[in-house]
Amino acid sequence: MPQMSQIQIKLNAKSNLLPSSDKLGFGQYFTDHMFCLNYEEGPGWNNPRVIPYQNLSLDPAACVFHYGQALFEGMKAFRQTNGKIALFRPSFNTQRMSQGAARLCMQAPPEDLLLAGIRELVKVDQKWVPADRSASLYIRPTLIATEPFLGVRPSKEYLCYVILSPVGSYYKEGVNPIKIWVEEEYVRATPGGLGATKAGANYAASLLAAMQARTKGYAQVLWLDVNHHFIEEVGTMNVFFRIGDTVITPELNGSILSGGTRECALRLLYDHAVKLGIKVEERKITMAEVMAAQKNKSLKEAFGTGTAAVISPIGELHYQEQAWEIGNGKMGSLAQFLYQEITSIQYGEKPDLYNWIEQL
Repeated sequence: MPQMSQIQIKLNAKSNLLPSSDKLGFGQYFTDHMFCLNYEEGPGWNNPRVIPYQNLSLDPAACVFHYGQALFEGMKAFRQTNGKIALFRPSFNTQRMSQGAARLCMQAPPEDLLLAGIRELVKVDQKWVPADRSASLYIRPTLIATEPFLGVRPSKEYLCYVILSPVGSYYKEGVNPIKIWVEEEYVRATPGGLGATKAGANYAASLLAAMQARTKGYAQVLWLDVNHHFIEEVGTMNVFFRIGDTVITPELNGSILSGGTRECALRLLYDHAVKLGIKVEERKITMAEVMAAQKNKSLKEAFGTGTAAVISPIGELHYQEQAWEIGNGKMGSLAQFLYQEITSIQYGEKPDLYNWIEQL
């Protein structure tokens, strides 16, 4: 296996213009370089390299096109208040990619080599890390099967590549509450399926319902289980509800993604539970329970957690042909607390007591 010191670097002869931070949006611009790493059965992983951002050349029979062996991750780099660049929990994402690769019968890139490539790539393109408090550099590692063949079996060849994108807010609403459509027809994931992985197919299954929700004025959908009974995720995020003084998030059941921001939020909530006057529960929760709490006015707030948006408060749920306003349509105190705590650590404004930050 190649060593970290063997990463080859070829610089782009021409650099793209940096967009202004107030016009970034999410995932619309890409930096000058990418990191690539190849796998072949026998030699194993080889040729780690940072190269100019460019199109991929793949055989039309590549396994990724026919049998869906495609997996990705998402993490961020931040320019902290001292001017240094920091990665946020990169090992969490490389470990989760390895777990997802096993589920899809894919060869996972060695975590230390992938981390080394990410670090090198961010250093090469460090001028693309925004300085604004509301922006960051999104890091997208991707793993695809590249062997050309027709026949249902795992590929013997893979490409792992990493691209970078300077980003602002994921939703046009920013950190203001978003409107959510409770999906009662389509299902995103089922037990034993791919819901707990960041497989491309997992997200393809969500597109139709999300598109239909947007045509009705809703930012995303709240996904229920296969029987449309238990709550699972909101859009591409994990979801939390505060009912009375109890904060509830669905337990990981094999069809719910183990989100990195979910982990951070839970750690903060558990550690500050006494100060916040709350208790925290990871358990199954039904729409019936949420609606009962809404009707008796004990549903105080709801919010999603994810890498892209960090914390996204929910101001309205549309369920059973009726719109239900949550928390007077405003960001709740717990969502504010979590957003401030997590982003303050990411931007270096508060001490990192959890070792979440890796400075480059």
